[in-house]
Amino acid sequence: MLTLETMRAEIAAILHEDPAEIGDGDNLMDLGLDSMRAMTLVQRWQERGLKAEFAAFAEVPTLAHWWAVARRAQGGS
Repeated sequence: MLTLETMRAEIAAILHEDPAEIGDGDNLMDLGLDSMRAMTLVQRWQERGLKAEFAAFAEVPTLAHWWAVARRAQGGS
């Protein structure tokens, strides 16, 4: 199961940043996440069972939004 902190750590790793530097409301594109790396992250999560499409994540490029998408896809509220 994907967690908020796992998502934060994986985003930070792909950006070569400290996870503590990734705020929930930060625009991930402003932090350097491009669409190719974003697709790579979503594909990894899908391969681990997350049932959410890339377009849902692309709507708002923040960790808070991405976590909301993942939480809903995993049956959370």
